[in-house]
Amino acid sequence: MLIKELVAVLFPHLVGVCVEQVFRSGSTVRIRARTGTVEAACPACGTPSQRVHSHYERRLSDTAVEGQEVLIQLRVHRFFCRASTCAKATFAEQVPGLTVRYGRRSVRAARALQAIALALGGRAGARLAGRLAASVSRMTLIRLIRALPDPAPASGPRVLGVDDFALRRGHSYGTILIDISSSTVVDVLVDRTADTLAAWLRVHPGVEIVCRDRAGAYAEGIARGAPHATQVADRWHLWRNLGEAVERTVTRHRDHLQALTAAPSTRTDTSPLAAPPAASSVPPRSPADRRDRIATRTRERHAAVHALIEQGQGLREIARLLSLGRNTVRRFARAASPEDLLVHDGTGRRPKSLEAYDAYLRRRWAEGCTNAELLCQELRALGFRGGGTSVRQYVRPWRDGTPPAPILTRPPTVRQATSWFLRNPAHLDPDEHRHLQELTTTCPQLAALQLHVRQFAEMMTHRHGQNLETWMTAVLGDDLPELHSFVTGLRRDQDAVTAGLTLPYSSGPVEGHVNRTKMLKRQMYGRANLDLLRKRMLLTD
Repeated sequence: MLIKELVAVLFPHLVGVCVEQVFRSGSTVRIRARTGTVEAACPACGTPSQRVHSHYERRLSDTAVEGQEVLIQLRVHRFFCRASTCAKATFAEQVPGLTVRYGRRSVRAARALQAIALALGGRAGARLAGRLAASVSRMTLIRLIRALPDPAPASGPRVLGVDDFALRRGHSYGTILIDISSSTVVDVLVDRTADTLAAWLRVHPGVEIVCRDRAGAYAEGIARGAPHATQVADRWHLWRNLGEAVERTVTRHRDHLQALTAAPSTRTDTSPLAAPPAASSVPPRSPADRRDRIATRTRERHAAVHALIEQGQGLREIARLLSLGRNTVRRFARAASPEDLLVHDGTGRRPKSLEAYDAYLRRRWAEGCTNAELLCQELRALGFRGGGTSVRQYVRPWRDGTPPAPILTRPPTVRQATSWFLRNPAHLDPDEHRHLQELTTTCPQLAALQLHVRQFAEMMTHRHGQNLETWMTAVLGDDLPELHSFVTGLRRDQDAVTAGLTLPYSSGPVEGHVNRTKMLKRQMYGRANLDLLRKRMLLTD
């Protein structure tokens, strides 16, 4: 009785059979058992039968015990089928929870291997399974994944998230569909066309709200497949599109950045990383004066793109003729002159990471510490991530006995200035506040830009989408062509943008699953076919 209780606790899937013997054979634990079945139903017609045809022994691999492989030697019956119309003359009995037809593993072992395969994939899963005393090949694990059934919902979720992911970046893409309420993958489509999405929505009714990015194909597919569903444009993509328009506006007015100097901050800073109070400036280099290789290539491409546009060519055809990406061609087409694309840093030289620690190095040098390796160790304690060679080269001009030359300051870059407009004003430091105030004071267009950006941020943060029309009308009243282009895009998708600025839904969960999909692809070294990748996307927790 004690043995039966022990077997029931350790091997609950063997309760339905009679265990005759447990013994060790080498490094394998073998369990010899038999069934006590008197009657079984035919799997084809369901007719019960008590007429035994014969017996035979099955060998099933089971989950490991104490790091030892377990093999079950199970003696089962084969019965005659009593139905004369049945195609089966005989059939083998199956033990629920233990065996399946043609299975060489117990149900529990098969489920454990399936979980390993879904979590790790083929090669990594095979390595882990070997450590768990259940050695299988990577192809066996892949076959287990492909044999799993798809979860097929009868209807679509109420709130659906849609986004694309790269099967082969730049060449082929698929579409991932997410239930926003539960943050689970609903389905994976083979492409990102409007026809495929519309067909899926027709087959899966019940979708009321769809969160998506600004892609036109998805907007068209949703309108055709679920015309009554509310489309919600993602706020992150809206803010990103606005940021691109702001950067183009700042680029057009970049001459005002040259008047900004990195004057000492008005705050009192006693830290060793404070910038030296004495700093001289150097005249910035204008984009029109640049004659380097990148500037020459930019001017040639700008001329070629605009020449083809005047001939009536579209962006896609221009990209094919010039062997450029469509986004690159679009950027050249939007620029009125090549100088708008030549964003400079003011001096023409790349900043060094040690310049942030210049004041500390000067002070230590003045105190008599001239050992570059010792200075490097002190800087690493302050967050420096470079090596001793960088420090040695930085202080080499100081060893001739002359005082170190002050750092030449540079005006802010276009990207830095763009961040001042887009960031929360409470997160700007005093210098950035001062620079932004100088820009908006000297340039009325940038002052209007700052006002419109902050109004849009408040509208997006507080979900006041009903004010969108008023905001767009105000933008069109100012001389801001880059924002006019942004407003034109909003008007093409105004209902979805208004919903995105009003409703609490977003594409955040979808972006998370897209990131997880990238991880799954890297696990499989990018060699998985869509059917295998789809299984893992749908079934991995």
